[in-house]
Formats: sequence, C-alpha cells, structure tokens
Amino acid sequence: MFRRTPRILAVALTAAALALSGCAGDAKGGTPAPAGSGDAAFPVTVGTLTLDKRPERIVSLAPVATETLFAIGAGEQVVAVDEMSNYPADAPRTTLSGYKPNAEAIAGYEPDLVVISNDIDNISATLATLKIPVYLAPAAQTLDDVYAQIEDFGKLTGHVDEAADLTRRMRDEIAKLVEDVPERTRKLTYYYELDPTLYTVTSKTFVGSLFALVGLENVADAADTTGSGYPQLSAEVIVKANPDMIFLADTKCCGQSPETVKARPGWADITAVRTGQIVALDDDIASRWGPRVVDLVRAITEAVAKVPAA
Repeated sequence: MFRRTPRILAVALTAAALALSGCAGDAKGGTPAPAGSGDAAFPVTVGTLTLDKRPERIVSLAPVATETLFAIGAGEQVVAVDEMSNYPADAPRTTLSGYKPNAEAIAGYEPDLVVISNDIDNISATLATLKIPVYLAPAAQTLDDVYAQIEDFGKLTGHVDEAADLTRRMRDEIAKLVEDVPERTRKLTYYYELDPTLYTVTSKTFVGSLFALVGLENVADAADTTGSGYPQLSAEVIVKANPDMIFLADTKCCGQSPETVKARPGWADITAVRTGQIVALDDDIASRWGPRVVDLVRAITEAVAKVPAA
C-alpha cells in the first residue's frame, strides 16, 4: 500500500513555508553588493543576516538551495548537504535532515553558513547560540521570488555576477517558452497529481502559477474549499471535471505513469486519458523552485504544444 506520510509532510511543509518571512535572514531585500565575485563584496547583508566575509564552509539543508548554490558557482564552498539534496550528483550528500535538523550534527561540519528552507524546531535560534549564521530561503510564491532568492545567494556567497547571469538566462528562456505556446480558442484544463491519493495544487500555489502563465486552467481551483492550495480530490471530482491534460508529479516517489492512470477504474473516459495527454514529470523538478524551474516550464509548454487544436 502507498505510504503517503512522507510525501504529504513535504507538501505541508512547503505550504507552511509560503507564510514564513523575516526569520534568520529573509529571501528578499538584500543590500546591494559590488559587482563581481569574491571577498570584495563583503561585508554583505541580506534580510537580517550579515556576513563579514565570504563563507567557505556552507551546509545546505534544502535541495533548492543546494541546486542554486552549485548553479551560481558556489559549489566548492559547500561542505555538506542534506539527504534529500540529490542534485547535482557531485553535491556532498550526507545523512543530515532538513525535516528533522540536528544542531550537533550540523555543527560537526564547522559551517560558516547554514541554509534552510523551513525553520523547523526553531533550528535557526539553536544554531545562533552556537554562533553559526543561518539563512532562511523559504518556498517561492512567484517567479520574481525565485530570481530574488538566487540573487541573494549570489550576494551571500560572493557570486553576484554569476547569480545575475543565471536569473537573466532564466527570465529569457521562460519568456521565450511562454511566447511560443500556440494560441487556442479556449483554455486547456489540467489536473496536477502530487500523489496517488489525489492530493494536488491549485493556481494559488507557485507550481499552479506556472501553469497559469502558460494559459492552462486548473480543475482543482473550484474544489479547494479550505483555500489551502493543496486539496485532496476524489476520483469522482476529477472524472467529472474531465481535464484535457493530466500532469504526474509522483512518478519517482510513487511509481505512477500514464499506464497506471489509464488502469484506474472510471478514468478511461477522461479526455486526457482518452487522448493520451498524460504527462509524466520528474518529481524533483516539479517540486522545486530553483534554477530548474525552467525545465518544468519547458515540460509544460512542450506537452501543451502536442495537444491538437480544437
């Protein structure tokens, strides 16, 4: 039987992170730093966090942070990452946990900067007592949040130019992908699956906003009676909504595929199933708001382009 607890915990933590701000160094509002990389940019302040010199022993307890640090050229400054940070492959992965952070284990790496995406168990305050700087990089709500967070990582690590170049390329690539989406007489509808128990996202979430950017309509919006952004639908609701497309973000965690969806009782008449518009996504790319968000937008736009015009 499918074990949903870890998966739904991750979703719940992501939702909670959307409300976090200002704690242990915010993802926004960094002070300007001189162009270029290296110690010339220091001291630097981002949110409430000030670093007097460039960090050389960074511990990342968030997969998005890990991806971002390596993407801007700060990988050599990273000495340890959490157990969920599986990209890039050469990241120094450990048994450290971002969901159950252990201050003693973290301190064992002698970090001069720790990056978290959730302040679980008030870990930032605990590390502060050990004189370890902590940067909180909460889940993005918009693409602008993503770009701001990347550029703040650039300021904190001495890679200002590299971060600016990355965000410029991301903006340009996403704009081009969206621009190339074929125009349609009506919006295509979609269902986005987080797990086989039919948890999903609405347009108010970061992931949902990307689909809206491409011009898709979310069938879960009307079903989110609590306003959480992460409702659990019933099979009956999905069948009745009859989405044009189905996107699976549970292929790696839960073994879902177009074949497993087609085999579900009562789903055969859904337009997406009948026309073969079931899109298998990479779970990691689909759940992270870092540099690879471009890949998610690309996957969405490529799938939309394959849907025949009405």
